[in-house]
Amino acid sequence: MRKRLNNRVNCTPTKGCPVEVTLSIIGGKWKGIILYELLGGTKRFQELRRALPTATQKILTLQLRELEADNLIHREVHHLVPPKVEYSLTPLGASLESILTQMKAWGERFQAEHHLSDFSNLK
Repeated sequence: MRKRLNNRVNCTPTKGCPVEVTLSIIGGKWKGIILYELLGGTKRFQELRRALPTATQKILTLQLRELEADNLIHREVHHLVPPKVEYSLTPLGASLESILTQMKAWGERFQAEHHLSDFSNLK
């Protein structure tokens, strides 16, 4: 068991690590990107598809449903022909803004320092 070091939280599997909780909710290949896209405002499904061109429709739908189930996004269905579905952040989802923007900044620094134009070799 790890001891508490300085002001760090004790992250052990038996105690339930807050970092692990956060990652279990916003983890996944596309969830962070979906949330980041929604920081800019409400988006329709096809707008999200265009923002994540390599995500399959099935995976995008699954990730959106999980984010909705975790109360991070709101799904609004407008009963029109054709149907119109819009996604937006809930207040809980919006509370992740500082985390997401810090992750973006960190990724930009990492990409620049390692001269990466894409991340295909990081998998």
